[in-house]
Amino acid sequence: MQLVIGLLTGPEGAPVAVRVFAGNTSDKKTVAEQIHILAESFGVKDVTLVGDRGMLKQVQIDQLNREQFHYITAITKPQIEKLLSEGVFQMGLFEEKLAEVAHDGVRYILRRNPERAREQALSREARLDSIRRLLDQKNLYLAGHPRAKVAVAERDIQDKIKQLKIEDWVRVERRESRLELAIDNVVLQEVAKLDGRYVIKTDLTVEMASARTVHDRYKDLAQVERAFRTFKKGHLEIQPTFVRTEASTRGHVFVVMLAYLVERELEQYWRGLNTTVAEGIDDLGSLRGIELTIGQAACQKIPEPTGLTKQLLDAADIRLPDVLPLRNVRVATRKSLALERN
Repeated sequence: MQLVIGLLTGPEGAPVAVRVFAGNTSDKKTVAEQIHILAESFGVKDVTLVGDRGMLKQVQIDQLNREQFHYITAITKPQIEKLLSEGVFQMGLFEEKLAEVAHDGVRYILRRNPERAREQALSREARLDSIRRLLDQKNLYLAGHPRAKVAVAERDIQDKIKQLKIEDWVRVERRESRLELAIDNVVLQEVAKLDGRYVIKTDLTVEMASARTVHDRYKDLAQVERAFRTFKKGHLEIQPTFVRTEASTRGHVFVVMLAYLVERELEQYWRGLNTTVAEGIDDLGSLRGIELTIGQAACQKIPEPTGLTKQLLDAADIRLPDVLPLRNVRVATRKSLALERN
């Protein structure tokens, strides 16, 4: 079973709204719902929606314009190449310092990230090394097995090249009973041309936001990506879900979003401590109440926290009571639910 989750956050990455869609809903189709939330549920007027290049396409941008909202997004490599060929901007503008070009009512913010460029170059080299190692293995096998078919080895290497998506500039060639790699350096240079280069576009005017602000807000999408990673992994674990109805599933996702809000707060409180939020919560889980019964009365005595537990509570400015009333409340855990179903 699959869920599609639309998460809307503020500039600092704090969740504002979450929606659950059918598993076969494409990401860009969730944008209209978020626009409706902003326009109707929150009653806001001046909004700039930031989305990645796969989320905000022209259809979604038109929807935003109808609501008089603004957008910040990025363009794809083919779109960059098209604008370069049309002379809208030039390769020389891609530097570590931001450059800006205005064209047809759209502002383009250009930059080259040298660190990202190095990463992409190293990634290509690593993929090429992988092919070279496979080629050496195949040639060694062919040399030791005269009856082995060169065509089979050639096909295996070609399949690997396609799998690594480097077939545009690498191919395997047969030299009698050996195989060799041929690298098209002209194509390789063209592929590497846009390494580390990216273009952000927006309809915000210069008076509304500077180039630096537009750039930084787009980079803030990393906060949303972090939220999704936290939803999927660690102690929140949005899946697997142990509910069946649509309403319960939506409720489950909403509770996870609230839990993420709590986690963000705890992270701020515990920033100075040498622990993660998950580790801190696990440590707090070791604090146990002691049941005291005097005659007909019963209560839970809370022990004095020590060590890391005390540091965590103090950092969050939490003071535990000395005692708590004893109530026979049933708590359903993941383990107990699984046992009950069995």
